Amino acid sequence: MKTWSLFTSIIRRLDDYQRIRPEEYSYELHPTNDEEDYSLPSPSHRRRKSVLHKRRFSLTIFSVVSFVQHTLTLRRLVFIISATLFLLVVGILSSGVPSTYQDVRVYERSLPQHRIREAVNEKIGRDGVTERIHRRKYLWFDGALWGHGLNNVLQESFVMAYVAQQSHRSYVFEDHVWSQSPLPYTLYDFALRPSRIPMNAFISGPSAGGPVPDGSITHRAVSLEFFNTVCRSEERIMVNTKEAPIDASLGKDANEIVSWFLDELKKVEDEPCVVIDSAGRTLFDRELFGTKRILPIFSSLLESPILANFAWSPLVLSVVARNFAILQPDDLNDLYPSPPSYSHSNAGVLSGLVAVHLRRGDYSRHCHRLVGWDDEYMGVNQYDELPDRFDADAYLREHKTSEDHTILTPYYLTHCLPEIPEIVARLHQVRLDNPGLKRIYLLSNGWGWWLNSLRDSLKKDGWEDVRHGGELEMDQAQKHVAMAVDMAIAEKAEVFVGNGFSSLSGNIVTLRLSKGFKAESNRFL
Repeated sequence: MKTWSLFTSIIRRLDDYQRIRPEEYSYELHPTNDEEDYSLPSPSHRRRKSVLHKRRFSLTIFSVVSFVQHTLTLRRLVFIISATLFLLVVGILSSGVPSTYQDVRVYERSLPQHRIREAVNEKIGRDGVTERIHRRKYLWFDGALWGHGLNNVLQESFVMAYVAQQSHRSYVFEDHVWSQSPLPYTLYDFALRPSRIPMNAFISGPSAGGPVPDGSITHRAVSLEFFNTVCRSEERIMVNTKEAPIDASLGKDANEIVSWFLDELKKVEDEPCVVIDSAGRTLFDRELFGTKRILPIFSSLLESPILANFAWSPLVLSVVARNFAILQPDDLNDLYPSPPSYSHSNAGVLSGLVAVHLRRGDYSRHCHRLVGWDDEYMGVNQYDELPDRFDADAYLREHKTSEDHTILTPYYLTHCLPEIPEIVARLHQVRLDNPGLKRIYLLSNGWGWWLNSLRDSLKKDGWEDVRHGGELEMDQAQKHVAMAVDMAIAEKAEVFVGNGFSSLSGNIVTLRLSKGFKAESNRFL
């Protein structure tokens, strides 16, 4: 009742202020039609009209201020602010409170290479000073990416771990850090998000401390937490990178950059605790991964333990297994990593499934910017053995122009942000090239209504089933590794159709090639 009384009081006050006008402000803009000498207002009349408008505006301001003073008491103002904050908190918490992944952290700490007594031997010398003898050598890249998406972090960590492996050192891996806040959560898209997630919530391969082929723990990657424990500040040797040839303007490719790091590490090969000082720079940046400069080490990287022994985390694989009904494998064993000796040749492959990466959201702006930047596909997506190419120059020649690059916009959008009819046509062609395909799994951040429209159009074109990541059953811990779940499914699909401009698609192509999938099974929009 009090709320209703307050509401009716506000309405009455607004109505009173609307109707009350002092007589001195009453006037007519024009003479009435009854007057014979009807004419437009004189200049003096117009000036008087302007003054009166100003007075009316001042009166309105006064009325609003007076209304607020009489209506919004301190008690009501406190109530409104409290109610707003309460609704804000309810809205944020409605999406749930994320996991802190403490169980995963306990798992990381229990990895065999994290046993300090086996890593360091301490003995007291003749002079009574404790001497520390390290049994392993470590390499930490200080200044790794944070605040970026998982796939930017993964592609960087693959190269860093590769450098560590080539220098016979244990790579120091870090959490996936979204925010440097000391709080466990941060706000993103009006919802709580973990400020940091342990890498083993996403992956369990060699770059996250997983086993290496020889079974030894000597060179297994260690966590930054362990490195900070075992390597004291006075024991650390810094490698300065000011002279590193990482700037794109120098034109050095990945092989030359990696060789520079290996040469520098040879100078300190006897030191156990080595830190690569990034000096505030991104050592392996977009200019490297976004161009062909990455390709000289690509074949070697594919064959290295970093990728050959790559594995998704049990948390990620548990989502894949939980949603077996959606993925419809011919053999349930295909949902799990298969040993090399498994009986049939399609072990671990989701036969009949094509996984399609459709980036929306920020790509509605990003794809237009690519035109001005003259960007091409991500470097690994230009690998020679892949069947599809992005050739802007050929498109310009076809349209008989080399100067007006705005004409390239439709060409870029077709491959970067295609509309539903273009997607349907592209997947129709992919099915003609691979007649066994029957089902589609969509990796997309598109709105639900858009995905439903796309599904209807694809089914009309003859596809038996169309699913997307939003339909997967996941708990709170699994929801924040959902991107990795999509990637794990795409890695197993019979055919993958990616967005050539995306690092996510590039990483999926990389992992598929490292697992022995034929290059022809990787296509682009």
